[in-house]
Amino acid sequence: MRIATYNVEWFNNLFDDHGNLLADDRWSGRQDVTRIQQIEALGIVFTALDADIVMVIEAPDQNGRRGTVSALENFAKTFDIRARKAVIGFENDTQQEIALLYDPDKVSVWHDPLGDPTGKKGSVQCPRFDGVFRIDLDVDDTEDLVRFSKPPLEVELKTDTGFNFRMIGVHLKSKAPHGARSRQEAMKISIANRRKQLAQAIWLRRRIEEHLKVGEPLIVLGDLNDGPGLDEYEDLFGRSSVEIVMGEKSQMQLYDPHAQMALHQRIGAQPSTARFYIPARKRFLQALLDYIFVSDDLRGGEWRIWHPHDDAECLAMPELCEALITASDHFPVTLDIDLP
Repeated sequence: MRIATYNVEWFNNLFDDHGNLLADDRWSGRQDVTRIQQIEALGIVFTALDADIVMVIEAPDQNGRRGTVSALENFAKTFDIRARKAVIGFENDTQQEIALLYDPDKVSVWHDPLGDPTGKKGSVQCPRFDGVFRIDLDVDDTEDLVRFSKPPLEVELKTDTGFNFRMIGVHLKSKAPHGARSRQEAMKISIANRRKQLAQAIWLRRRIEEHLKVGEPLIVLGDLNDGPGLDEYEDLFGRSSVEIVMGEKSQMQLYDPHAQMALHQRIGAQPSTARFYIPARKRFLQALLDYIFVSDDLRGGEWRIWHPHDDAECLAMPELCEALITASDHFPVTLDIDLP
């Protein structure tokens, strides 16, 4: 089975309110990329992936006028993609949903959120991901009320052979210090935002441990917007979101080979899953942001980052390389695994 995670930048801009593709020459939202160019590029990438399951990060919007499921299923139908059925969890108000595309001939999927709902006061336990989590990170002696701007998508899956496993799609976010009027104010906002992101990672980790304690096969995948050494504020808190989600020194660790490489090799060659242009430097910044973490009982697979400049198979196909660059500022990550 091939499992993928893919953050598609400005995916929402490619659809009208009825979920139909806007295949025209208007700008897509990506720099110097029209909607038809991005749509065609995404068609090439999704076709090449040929995945059974795709966790789509920054999926089309879900609200009173628009539907994530209809948009994704129309996209899959247009390009005859096997992963043609979609499921979504709790909607958010950021126009960047978390959704799952899957091949219904290979797997059955349903949204299955755990935890109790909370009111505005929240809970110190592990509440449902659309609730409020109360936590003190021991940085300023202040208890934080934490909400997910993009609640993780919890699903249960059953393969056509009868194997059940759990999956959590995630998109953690630490916002840039918008509106800061000085370096000191920017630092204060950045620290507060990172504290919130780490609190979200702790909340997610507690849910992960609930699954691992009862021996449920688990895959956690998506965009953590974080990694070892990614910014100067990591030292203040002593750890990254990636380390928290993986389990640090816990006996119940999750595994991702790219995360392991980054953790054990701070200097030198590093894998990357995203590429951003920095106008002030006139350079591209590459970063490892997208992961597929698995529990110990699912470690026997093969991971791959579909990077147009680093992956040999991609390099051998110029059309695919160009499509990967046009389609998004992130590149897909896949896991090929034999499930029981």
